[in-house]
Amino acid sequence: MSDRRQAAGRPSTVPAGEVEIVEALSPVVLVLGGLLVLSVAATVFYALRNRRNTFANPLEKATFGTLHTVALAAPALREGLSPQSARFALPYLRTLLETCALAMTDNRGATLAWDGDSDQHQPDVRILAEKVIATGRQEVMSHTSISCDHPGCEVRGVVVVPLETDGNIIGTLAALTTSTAGPVLLRATAEVARYVSSQLELAELDESRRRLDRAEVRALRAQISPHFIYNALTTIASFIRTDPVRARELLLSFADFTRYSFRTAGEYTTLKEELTNIERYIELEKARFSDRLNIKLQIAPEVLGVVLPFLALQPLVENAVRHGLAGKPSGGTITLTAENAGSECVIIVEDNGVGMDPARLTEDLDDAHLSGAHVGLGNVDDRMRSAFGDDFGLVVETNIGEGMKITLRVPKFRANVRV
Repeated sequence: MSDRRQAAGRPSTVPAGEVEIVEALSPVVLVLGGLLVLSVAATVFYALRNRRNTFANPLEKATFGTLHTVALAAPALREGLSPQSARFALPYLRTLLETCALAMTDNRGATLAWDGDSDQHQPDVRILAEKVIATGRQEVMSHTSISCDHPGCEVRGVVVVPLETDGNIIGTLAALTTSTAGPVLLRATAEVARYVSSQLELAELDESRRRLDRAEVRALRAQISPHFIYNALTTIASFIRTDPVRARELLLSFADFTRYSFRTAGEYTTLKEELTNIERYIELEKARFSDRLNIKLQIAPEVLGVVLPFLALQPLVENAVRHGLAGKPSGGTITLTAENAGSECVIIVEDNGVGMDPARLTEDLDDAHLSGAHVGLGNVDDRMRSAFGDDFGLVVETNIGEGMKITLRVPKFRANVRV
């Protein structure tokens, strides 16, 4: 493969007729930072575990315990700030701080969850939380300010610190202690709150990515309508008088195709489901192009369950029909191959159509949001990168008169990618 040059934008042109779609780094630095922290934590964890669960000194044991506790709290926090996530995470966070009670509030000061005893001090926490939300500064209540008639209450200090995401206070973390709220507790509570805030920021980023993915799918559906539905209905109408049985079959295929394409369930699907939808699409297009359009499927059975972004393949096949074969008087063949490649599935959509100049393809993709040309390719590339990382974008090989070959690699497993 020829040497590739990445540009900070849409795809770069590669010599020898190959174009690789390249997307500029999106603002996922926060995610990468979080992954780096988790990677370091995992490295320490396994290094310590591989020593037959023995520790050379108390520091190693304390480090292991801290990392383990942090890891247990993370999954709930990555779901966002809610009563459920707070209820799950607080016991682990209280273990880190070793306080008699720990609470989390929302951005109005209302308690989301409370772990430990002394919940009679919720009004005190509410007062301090409201101040923290108003000022952005941590608040402390010492034993001299605490009045409690509850028998056996040992609370001598309360510390409340803000939880922030993207510069906005979204809640507070409150620690109640049986000793004076000194500098050590203040610093420790602030650090735990900082960790919680980082996980909540990652949760918001995850949700932003999901919203973007849903918007990408909606854009793709909007693109399907003008390019395909009119032609499909026109073709079906042409069979009503001459071959009503055929017209009925095509109408049922069209209904199944649109039902799948416009479904609202999930961002991901299986390769098997995508292939079934492609068969419906090809049936409708073959009715229009007749013998000018052929398709060959070469699918390894073991990859049918692979999960990939919803509507990841149909736009590639549609691109082959519209831009590759429709302009060729004699028509041609689309070959769709799905191969087992160890930890990945390699999918290739290839046509022997008219092809195009790689530089022109690059220009079309740059302006796809304006012109609509090849918008499906850019859309699929964006969603593949969003789901699996920048190493899993589309690779396109084409040249004038030489057809087009589109390759995408799909990991067989990726966290948070499931049907």
